Amino acid sequence: MDLGIRDRIALVTASSQGLGRAAAEALAAEGARLAVCSRDEARIRETGAEIANRYGVEVLALACDVTRPEEVSALREQVLKRYGTVHILFTNAGGPPPGGILEQRTADFEAALRLNLLSAIDLIYAFLPAMREQRWGRVIASTSITLRQPIPSLSLSNVSRAGVAAFIKNLSLEVAGLNITANTLAPGYIMTERVKRIIEARAAKEGISFEQALASAVREIPAGRVGTPEEFGALVAFLASERASYLNGETILLDGGLHRGLP
Repeated sequence: MDLGIRDRIALVTASSQGLGRAAAEALAAEGARLAVCSRDEARIRETGAEIANRYGVEVLALACDVTRPEEVSALREQVLKRYGTVHILFTNAGGPPPGGILEQRTADFEAALRLNLLSAIDLIYAFLPAMREQRWGRVIASTSITLRQPIPSLSLSNVSRAGVAAFIKNLSLEVAGLNITANTLAPGYIMTERVKRIIEARAAKEGISFEQALASAVREIPAGRVGTPEEFGALVAFLASERASYLNGETILLDGGLHRGLP
C-alpha cells in the first residue's frame, strides 16, 4: 500500500532510540524526508546517518531538549531553513520517573508536565503555522496507555499524558477544516529501554527476576506478548498518511488488548 507520504517533511522528536526511532524509521521507509532530534547530539547524528543510509532519504539530525522552549524555537528555525515546511509532526519525549502519588511533590508534577505536556504544546505551536498555510498536516502525539488505564506506580505519567490527549482532542476540532489531523497514540507494553526499566523496577520491588516480572506483565496482555517498536512505527506511518485523512481527534491504544475499559 502506498501511503502517499513520499517526500513529505516529517519531524520526529526524541528519536535517537525507542518509540521515536521506530516512528522515524517507519516514515523513512515510506520515503518521507526527516528531521530528527534528541538531547544527545552525538547519538542523534549517528541515528540520522544510519536512517539516511538504510532508507536512502534525506535526514536532518539536530540536538534539542524539547523541555526548553528556546531550544524548540531554535529547532523550528533550523528545520524550516532546511526544508521550508513540516507536513508531519510526531511529538515525543521520555517518560517521567516512576512512583506513586505519595512519593511525589508539586515540583515533580511540574517537571512531568514540562516534559510530556508542555513540550508537545510548544512543538505544535512552533510548526502548526506551516501546516495551516499549506492546508495539510498530521500531528501525532505519543503518550501511554496510562491516560486510559492509570498505573499506580506511574503517577507522573498518568497525569501529564492525560493532558496531552485533551490538548490534541481540542486541536483536532479547530484544524480539521484545514486538512490537518491530530491524533494521540497510547501504547501499552512495547519493548523499549523504558519498558525494560519499568519491568526491572517491578522485579526489584517484588524481589523477583526480570524474566519473572516480564512473564507476569505478559500474563496481563490478552495477546500474550509485548509489542514491538516496528508495530508502533507502522501505526505512526499510517496516521501520517493520505489513507488516514478521515481519522481525527482519536486516542488510539496499541496494547495487545491490555486496556480493560470501553473506549
